[in-house]
Parts: sequence; C-alpha cells; structure tokens
Amino acid sequence: MSKMPKKFGKKGKNFEEKIIKILSQNSNKPFNYKQLCAKLDINDTKNRNEIIKKLKVLASRKTIIESEPVKYLIKSQSQDYYEGTIDMTSRKTGYFICEELEEDVFIPFINLNHALDGDLVKAYVYNKRKSRKPEAEVVEILERHRDEFVGVIDIQKNFAFVSTMNNKMYTDIFIPKGKFLDAENGDVVLVKIEDWPKKADSPFGTVIKVLGKPGEHNTEIHAILAEYGLPYNFPIEVEAFAQKLDTSIHPEEIAKRRDMRDTLTFTIDPKDAKDFDDALSFKVLENGNFEIGIHIADVSHYLQEGTILDEEAYQRATSVYLVDRVVPMLPEVLSNFACSLRPNEEKYTFSAVFEIDSKATVINQWFGRTVINSDQRFAYEEAQVIIETKLATIPAEVSLTGKEYTVSNEIKDAVLKLDELAKILRRNRMNNGAISFDKVEVKFNLDSEGNPEGVYFKVSKDANHLIEEFMLLANRKVAEFIGKQKKTFVYRIHDEPNEDKLFAMQALISKFGYKIDLREKKNISKSINQLMEDVNGKKEQNLIDTLAIRSMSKAVYSTENIGHYGLAFDYYTHFTSPIRRYPDVMVHRLLQYYLEGGKSVDTATYEEKCDHSSAMESLATNAERDSIKYMQIKFMQDHKDEEFLGVISGVTEWGIYVEIIENKCEGMCRIREIKEDYYTFDEKQYALVGQVSKSLLQLGDEVYVKVKNADLVKKQLDFNFIRKNE
Repeated sequence: MSKMPKKFGKKGKNFEEKIIKILSQNSNKPFNYKQLCAKLDINDTKNRNEIIKKLKVLASRKTIIESEPVKYLIKSQSQDYYEGTIDMTSRKTGYFICEELEEDVFIPFINLNHALDGDLVKAYVYNKRKSRKPEAEVVEILERHRDEFVGVIDIQKNFAFVSTMNNKMYTDIFIPKGKFLDAENGDVVLVKIEDWPKKADSPFGTVIKVLGKPGEHNTEIHAILAEYGLPYNFPIEVEAFAQKLDTSIHPEEIAKRRDMRDTLTFTIDPKDAKDFDDALSFKVLENGNFEIGIHIADVSHYLQEGTILDEEAYQRATSVYLVDRVVPMLPEVLSNFACSLRPNEEKYTFSAVFEIDSKATVINQWFGRTVINSDQRFAYEEAQVIIETKLATIPAEVSLTGKEYTVSNEIKDAVLKLDELAKILRRNRMNNGAISFDKVEVKFNLDSEGNPEGVYFKVSKDANHLIEEFMLLANRKVAEFIGKQKKTFVYRIHDEPNEDKLFAMQALISKFGYKIDLREKKNISKSINQLMEDVNGKKEQNLIDTLAIRSMSKAVYSTENIGHYGLAFDYYTHFTSPIRRYPDVMVHRLLQYYLEGGKSVDTATYEEKCDHSSAMESLATNAERDSIKYMQIKFMQDHKDEEFLGVISGVTEWGIYVEIIENKCEGMCRIREIKEDYYTFDEKQYALVGQVSKSLLQLGDEVYVKVKNADLVKKQLDFNFIRKNE
C-alpha cells in the first residue's frame, strides 16, 4: 500500500546542480546566497559556506553571471539548456528527446523532478562534451502532456491513492478526502492531477469519473478510451445541434451540382458497416473508354466551419474502431444517415470523375460537387463472388439478406471491368516501387453482451483491392491537382524508412532464413515486397509483417509534401473518408475553395491542424490495439486448460513472448518459470540458452504453451512453457 506524501529525504550534497536548477527556473530573477539557502532549506554555517563557494565556482566557469554585487543569474542562452519532451521507460527512468541533440539523453529517476511521460520540459544536459554518456535533469516543466489518468482506487480512512494502469506512469496519485466522487474501494476511475507540491512524493488529484468494476466489459472498454483521452459520448448540445440540421435534398442545391443520379452507382463495404462514405459509378463512353466516378459523402455541406459540431469533429479528428464498437467522429444522424451513401437514396457527394482507357490510363479528370443515387449495396464477400465466378448470382451463404439473389448484367459487367482496371492500377503501382502490406487483421465473433466466442482473420481479396485502388487513384489525383498549383494543401506523407530500423529488421528476419536488399534504396521496396510474398501463409507471417511495418516511417498529415514512400506516389492526400477522418473534411473544403478560384490559405494554420489530426490518429490506433489485446485476453480466459502451439515472437532477458498460431494471441513465458533447464539471455543470438542442454529458444521457434494467467485489469497474458516443438 502506498504511503502518505512525505518530504524528500536528506539534503543532497550536489549543490551545483541545485543552484543551477533554481536559477534556471527563475531565469529573470537574481539570487544572493541567503535567498538560495532559504530555497534549499539550509540553515547551518557549513552548508551556507558551501553554497557561497559553489556560486563563485559557477561564476568563474561562466555558467552563472554576477548581475549585481553578490547576486547571480543563470547565463542566458546557455548551450547546456534545451527544450524537449520526456519519453519514460517502464523502469522509472526516462529519456530527454530534443531535435537539437544528436541522440536521446538518459534521465535518471532522481533528475525527473516530477516530469511525466510526454511532458514538454526545459532540461540541463550534463557531460555533453565529455567522454561519459550525457545525462539530463529536468529544470522546468513547460507543459504537461496530460493530466488525466485511469487507475484503480485504494481508499483509506482519510485519503486514497489511485494506482494507474499506464506502465510509464511511475507514481500513484494521492486523493484527499472529499475528492473521491462516489467511488468505492477497488473501482476503476478517471483521475485528474490538480497539483504536485514540490516536496510531495505523489501528485494530488481528484476523481472526475467512476468507470466501474475492474474486469467488467464496459468498464474496460471505457477505461481504454479514457486512458487516451478519447470520448465515448457526444455532448448533449452537439447532439442537439446535429438533430436540428436540415438533411433533406433540395432542388435548388441539386441545381448547383453535377447530377449523376442516372449513372450506374454502387457501394462495396464490410458486411457490418453502417456508414458508407464512398461509392463508384461506371459508364461506357462512345469512344470505348470508361467514365469512372469516385463519389464521397459531402460531409462539408453539413459540417459548417465555426459551429460546435465542427469544433467537436475537429477535436476528435477521427472515428475510433474498437473491437466491439465504433466511437464515431460525427453524430449518428450524419454518419449513419444523412452522409451515408445508402442504396436508393439521393445523396450529396463530392466526386472525382475520370475518363480511363482500357490500359487504366487517366485521359481526363473532373472534381466537384455532385448528387448521386446508389443502385446497389455490396458487401465485399458479395462482390468477390461476382469477380471469382463471373456470374450475376449472389448465393445465400454470402448474401447480406441471407437469401440468394441476382444482380443485373449491367452491374455484374461493371464490377468485372472495374476489377480488371484495378488490377492494372495495382500492378503499375507495384512496378513503381509501392510496398504491399496485406497484414492479417484479427477479428472476433462476439455474443450479444460483447463476449468473444471465436477468432477469425480478415484477409484482403480482389474486391477489397478494387475499392482500394480507386480510392488511391482519387486521393492521388486530387493531391496532384492542387499540389501542382503550389497552393497550401493537406497531404498524407510517408518518409523513407529509417536505415537503422531496416538493419535491425534484417537481423531479426535472418533468424527465419529471409533477407532484404539494403544496398540501394531503389531495391528496398522491391525486396520487402518479395519478403511479404515469401512469408505469405507461413507461421511467421504475422510476426514478420509486424516487423516490416514497424521498420517503416509513420505516415502523417502535413502541408509540406514529401510524397508517400509506401505507395510510391509523389502526391497523396486523404479525400475519401470524411465521415470518419477530419483531414478529409479539410481536403474537401480546400478543394472546393480552390475550384472557386480562392487564393492559397495560411500554411501555419493548416499545419497546426495536420499535427493535431496526426496526434489524434495515433491515440486512436493505440486505443484500437489495446482493445484487441483486451479481447484476446478475455478470449483466452476460457481456454486455460488447453495446450496451444505458438511461435516465439520476442526474446528478452526476462523471458520469451509467444504468439499462438491459431488465434494470434500473444503472451509471456517468464524465464524463471521455464523448468526444463536453467536459461539465460544471449543478446548476440537473440535467444535464451539452456545452461545444461545448450538448447536454444529463439525467434521463430515453435513451442507449446498453456495459459497461466489472463489478467483483464493489467491487460497481461502469461503462459506456462510446455515444450519446444522439435
């Protein structure tokens, strides 16, 4: 149990660092030795004389300056002070990350001075010019990265502590009496840090929301959202505003748009989709070419700038897709109804319409606002049947209605021709250096209460690729259209991969007998594609797919176009999903503004919006990943007596990580609990080595395991090691 906050222990003797810290935190205020002694709680002659001596030493080094007789200031613009962010480890130490420094600088726990993970801080860097590894000390917290945390409350008689679920949060949070809200002992709560007195071990906070009992389904899902600061309900005033919107179709608005209601149009989406934000139209032209329209829900027609609805959408920036629910960016009245391109309903859209020849070459293009009426809604599985059988009949087992039905020959022919053209587009893209990541997605069959009944894997097929290629085409052409005008725009950019990460990946995949060509940059993408092809269907596919994705740079939003490495495009944006991504809304607004002859907008304003969108996308991705991990642990709780075959997916000094082949659930086998031998970690071989048998447990080895512990609260899955599969 945590103790009450207490004063820090014995006064340290490193007075130089303490003097520098005080003067840095008060850089405009001169201090004499008496003021410094008061700040440091020094009242004995010996230590007072030590302070006077240290002041003279620091002044002689010109670290500080004597601004007036016996009063000192920190030297301004000192090259040893930097601004940067904190990256905490799980071992109560951190790293100081600053673009001005060549490498991240280690911060021991004693030098964190209440800084937390992600905080923007001012830090002093020691030993910067010496042979020793530099270390940093936080001298000022400039901006907290976050002040709300999820944890379990431990209520005592007159106070409580909240132990957080974040392994980078090195302290619990002290809750004074009267600030528990209506929490009961052991509840999962959301707590806000309000103060952190200088001499207190723990920050002081207040409970702002009780999430429920640990292990309960809704509690854990809401805890994941709260941990990343993501909402799960819309404010009442935002819902009320959305409900009052006029979502009807008006003749005067249609008159302003290109009317494409009579053109053959359909959507292809996942079976369980509720928001259909893209549709394809198809027409054969008299010259034998094809008119293909990529029609996107015109969210910006309803989402007007400056409204509370727009502000809420911007703050969310993205929909969040958890295992059992979607947390939408827009209220349901828009996302599932007004903006959803449902069949046999007139809808306002923003479109990219192309004339394309039989070789998938774009002959002409047009961008603008349209009105459409979708003729057909397909699930991917239904469209896939047409592609595979070349027939118009959709069998009952894949049909959305559960009954066999037949589509018109016109729709069947359109699907087949679009598939043919999509395959050409994809082939051209790969030939130009695009990288193909068809990573297997883990999905769950859930019962009515959200409990996992089974695991299945989502694999992209031709129908998925059909939609993907035409969305990519629209995104690329819209970005190119504005980019060549040299006007401020929102791009989706992806930098070249980091060489160090590629070499690290090469070392790991070599354990499986694979390699990538790192000699020339132009060969890297081709080599990675070959690797993806080689591992397809193998037991190590998921692991190597993950390693390859992690070796890549992260795609982000920016007004500075550097192209998209992974797709091999010089220009790329996100235009095709405005129901679930705010950058697409920005792209629609900018495109319309420029089509109307508008001048280039302020770059700084849009770069700030891009940064926010990228940050929110990252949070949503982490929440989605945590929800999958949670559901995997929940699924494995019911399989404790079963033996599973898995692949070693990670090796560390404390044990091996094992990914079960049949369901992709990953857990830890701790080294001290592997009983068949005494194992130690060999860093060079990236393996555990048996001291008696000399047996190796290394990346890619198949092993049998049983579930030892499936902890929903800690999101932790532990295995018992059974044996190696020889």
